[in-house]
Amino acid sequence: MARLSYADLEHPEARPLVDRIVAERGSVLHLYQMLLHSPPVAAGWLNYLTSIRQLSTLPGDLRELVIMRVAALNGAPYEADQHAPIALKEGLSQAQLDALPAWEASDLFAARERAVLAYTDAMTRQVQVPDAVFAAAREAVGTDRLMIELTATVAAYNMVSRFLEALQVHSHDAR
Repeated sequence: MARLSYADLEHPEARPLVDRIVAERGSVLHLYQMLLHSPPVAAGWLNYLTSIRQLSTLPGDLRELVIMRVAALNGAPYEADQHAPIALKEGLSQAQLDALPAWEASDLFAARERAVLAYTDAMTRQVQVPDAVFAAAREAVGTDRLMIELTATVAAYNMVSRFLEALQVHSHDAR
């Protein structure tokens, strides 16, 4: 159960953003139901995460691999619940998702994916990224733009998981 009640989606300050979220995403997920306690924060969050998820040129399989790994590292089940179906649609296999907790010992990940996972781990666990890990990730994605988008994706979903877990937002919560 979440530590705070979910926001009133009918509140006049929240209503325009609720309408936008429904139009863009189909429903107002628990994450946004919580964020809507502060409509300005929710609006900024929506813009930022829309840029990461829908406007970035980072391949969808890598984006979702990063998101799922961050969720695993940070113990964020809501994030994993929301993104597992997307990850599968983007081309990851259920076996890969199952292997993420011990990806280093798995043969299910190609060199490109391994470099991205190592980068995700370093950013999430240590914050500072060793030069060799950075260089491998940079080679794996190929361009400065993709490196920026990879880095922003790891950072953004660490933000998401920390928000969700601090407030104990979970998929099974009642509205």
